[in-house]
Amino acid sequence: MNWEARADLVVVGTGVAGLTAALQARQLGLRVLVITKAAAGAGNTRWAQGGVAVVLPGQHDEGDSVAAHVQDTLVAGVGLCEQDAVEAILADGPTAVTQLRALGAVFDPGSDGKLARTREGGHSAFRVVHAGGDATGAEVERALLAATQDGRVPLLDNHIAVDTIRTPVGAVVGLLVLDPNGVPGIVSAPAILLATGGMGQLYQATSNPEVATADGVALALRAGATVADLEFVQFHPTVLYTGPGARGRCPLVTEAVRGEGAVLVDATGSRVMQGVHPLEDLAPRDVVSAAITRRMTALDDDHVFLDATHLEAELFRRRFPTVLAACQSVGVDPSVDPIPVSPAAHFACGGVVSTVDGRTSVTGLYAAGEVARTGLHGANRLASNSLLEGLVVGARAAHAVAADLAAGLLGDPKTAVRGGLPSAPVADRDMLQRVMSRYAAIGRDAEGLAVVGSVLDVSTVDTMVKTKQRVEDAALTLVARALIAAAAARTESRGCHVRTDVPETKESWRRSLAVRLNPSGQPVLAADTLLRSAA
Repeated sequence: MNWEARADLVVVGTGVAGLTAALQARQLGLRVLVITKAAAGAGNTRWAQGGVAVVLPGQHDEGDSVAAHVQDTLVAGVGLCEQDAVEAILADGPTAVTQLRALGAVFDPGSDGKLARTREGGHSAFRVVHAGGDATGAEVERALLAATQDGRVPLLDNHIAVDTIRTPVGAVVGLLVLDPNGVPGIVSAPAILLATGGMGQLYQATSNPEVATADGVALALRAGATVADLEFVQFHPTVLYTGPGARGRCPLVTEAVRGEGAVLVDATGSRVMQGVHPLEDLAPRDVVSAAITRRMTALDDDHVFLDATHLEAELFRRRFPTVLAACQSVGVDPSVDPIPVSPAAHFACGGVVSTVDGRTSVTGLYAAGEVARTGLHGANRLASNSLLEGLVVGARAAHAVAADLAAGLLGDPKTAVRGGLPSAPVADRDMLQRVMSRYAAIGRDAEGLAVVGSVLDVSTVDTMVKTKQRVEDAALTLVARALIAAAAARTESRGCHVRTDVPETKESWRRSLAVRLNPSGQPVLAADTLLRSAA
């Protein structure tokens, strides 16, 4: 290797979870190094629009409570949330948001002297605090990045993690990394925190940026970790429709627009959600996305409309400036015209199995944020719980690393088994996205999932992983295989996982499917590690 760096904790990713962990670890006296494969701030966090779901003391609606927030989360998760995890994360939410505000994050004030609050799908109360109208993620990212600018949190941008480095007994003690020029180096540390975000680039159209290529899940699988709930990919119901065949990141139309009274209609003007769910347009996202998909199929159309014309133009401009700019870019005036929308890949409810403290099944490897499966989301994430999870679990993971270091529980980087750049199966990204979008999105069946597997089998080539694109494509290839293995095995419909050949939800499937790599490097169901739901 051509270069080397050392730390107590290496954080991979610069979103809400990664930066929160890095700042907390620094406060605990750890030597921290942050790496990110693009520019700092290029990840998912800054694109989050709606807000942070949290019940703040003195700021919440009368009758609302953390217990009510827990119940809404459990209902949205359709039986697969881990209740202890939900309670722990949501109970820590008020402290996490208070600490974020202390770092300088500014949330929108309300007319009642409290923070402004909105309601989103699946919530029983107005408890989602927001910033910049619909630019909450951007404000969260701004505040966290600003807090790292004092020089005490070193950051290597445009550095991509290729593989973990382990000891002879399998503890993770570092990373193999490519620098901006593609030069390989070693980052040694007894603790690695994956905070790499999601996997939206598995699909042709997504709300995620280009960097969301499932890197963290792939790193964890290759390190011997367990992943679970990968089949539950949440499709946001209302991504701005920009025309047939839209590709890449598509502008989000935040759920908060529906929280302010907007309704979904089809091309004939008929309501989409009326009679589908008691909450109608504020039903959980999996319900709304599935209803939109059914209506589009019935009408042989590729989009529906979100009618927000009841909102005055000035109110829409002030409350939803990001959405307004996106609409104007395609010639839509939301105060006059219904907004064309369609579902698109948005959030990975599953990921690397971890505790609420970020610990995974591999010594020295931690996970926080969207890359992790803590048990908070179950089969479908409740709106605006993701930023909260990043804040809470990021901070808790830093404390876990400090405790594990102090207790001597982690591996020694001096005993690392080092190797060169690995080879990995790589599929053509365009082909992979096309078959995943066609057969593994909303509405799957056994035959279609088998097609995805067959296409990947015949088109995948073992390739030396020596460039950023190859690292990403290898990650997408591996995680696509893991996802379809879980989706094929789950012979029911639940939450984000909709099987057209088995539309019913079965009590016998009220459990999470765990996946690991077998000795040949293929993702397989780990029958001995099926995770039983506690809620």
